[in-house]
Amino acid sequence: MSAIFTPTPPRKLSMLRLTLLLATLTLTQSAPAAPLSGDQYFKRSCALCHSTDAAVSAGAGPGLAGIFGRALGAAPGYNYSDALRRAGAGGKRWDAAMLDAFLDDPAKAVPGTTMPLNVPAKAERAALVAYLGTLAAGTPAVAAAGAMQWVEDAPGKVHHLDARDLPAPYASASAGNSPKVVPRPEGAMPRVPAGFKISLFATDADKGRSMIRAPNGDVLIAAPGKGQIKLLRSSSGERAETVSVFAGGLDRPYGMAFYPSGGNPRYLYVATLNQVVRLPYSRGALTAGAAPQVVVPALTVGSGGHTTRTLAFSADDKLLFVSIGSASNVATGMPAAPPQPLADWEREHGVGAAWGDELDRAAVLAFDPEGGHRHTYATGLRNCVGMIVYPATGELMCSVNERDALGDQLPPDYVTRVANGSFYGWPWYYIGAHEDPRLAGRRPDLKSKVRMPDVLLQAHSAPLGMTAYVRPEGARHPFPQEYEGDLFVALHGSWNRATRTGSKVVRVMMKNGVP
Repeated sequence: MSAIFTPTPPRKLSMLRLTLLLATLTLTQSAPAAPLSGDQYFKRSCALCHSTDAAVSAGAGPGLAGIFGRALGAAPGYNYSDALRRAGAGGKRWDAAMLDAFLDDPAKAVPGTTMPLNVPAKAERAALVAYLGTLAAGTPAVAAAGAMQWVEDAPGKVHHLDARDLPAPYASASAGNSPKVVPRPEGAMPRVPAGFKISLFATDADKGRSMIRAPNGDVLIAAPGKGQIKLLRSSSGERAETVSVFAGGLDRPYGMAFYPSGGNPRYLYVATLNQVVRLPYSRGALTAGAAPQVVVPALTVGSGGHTTRTLAFSADDKLLFVSIGSASNVATGMPAAPPQPLADWEREHGVGAAWGDELDRAAVLAFDPEGGHRHTYATGLRNCVGMIVYPATGELMCSVNERDALGDQLPPDYVTRVANGSFYGWPWYYIGAHEDPRLAGRRPDLKSKVRMPDVLLQAHSAPLGMTAYVRPEGARHPFPQEYEGDLFVALHGSWNRATRTGSKVVRVMMKNGVP
């Protein structure tokens, strides 16, 4: 299986990686869940990025063993922001009070930090702080030596990845090599192909994560850490003149979709951490005094792991797709068997559907617009963050973040069409029938059922937002005709590589609706 994509150079994109999960479910009332203990909360919400091992090893975030008493920004092997390093150099150390303040509002506790999310619930925060206080300090790990430069990408360069050329697992050591975020130098901008120009549309201090364009030209940005949807309005389309809060009080909002999806929507649907809500919408404004209406009251059994949920409506507006990422890297803590016979489980949840804390995760769910007729649309997609319905064909498409800790070049991330009832391998297999050695021998029955993705991307690129280019009616500066229908995918950039691959935007060429 071949894969071709064309990158443009590094660009800082402040987004979360996310797994795509779409499913249609029948909702039932349940009693309020018991509060999580600190170690349970850490496992569900923090362990995807932070380690607690005695080596204090870095992942996507710094290791936390022995954090009490440590100076801020001082864990070895992690590239902290200047803000955290300055705070530590100025004498600030982690204790219960400092951790509580930081987890409540990172940007307020340490202005300039790049920590993207908070822990808003006081009881959960207290339990988490108490748990972190029990972690004993260990011997710091020595960071692997690796080149720190970007790979030599440039606009117009074409890459071709072939699944037949994948290295063996562990051919290179797993790396914890996060970048250090610094202010953008004056005048510095991403490079673009000849004939294009790039300019700054807006800045966002609240670390917005996903965007959607309204029919009237407004741009809406979800800011999960603030619980808000921001509205950016521009009269020229070249720079936002106003930035305002469109909606607030939401629980980590991320995915957004207009309904109906044509030119006169009545609602803005928003995916929060564990619900789908909708806001009455008309002519670029909320209905005065209207509160969010709950469409899907519960998406998953837990809120840990990947926290972004992406939304899209089918071409005929009859299906609402919701993608949900995995709760863990590769489900190594999942019970050996589902809570009912395997055949019955898969009839209800889909071929290759996971269970335990991974119930209805790493999948795409589907509903009707009122939240009914819940069912699983596709499984085995570790984190489908970018999800669209391709305009020319009506097919669902995902950009998928694959798993970590198998080596620098393994496994590739990917962009693919997503068929109803399909299984893409997670957690047992990757890129077709390649078995993950950490789960070897667990599900031999699935080997022949894994669907190969369409286009492979360099491993650990972390694809996020995705859009198809369709020339807008009346556009003053349309893209050249050869771009029509092609995909543009934003890559977050790596942390699990000794030699980084940077944030960038890549173009996936399409032919007759196929990547």
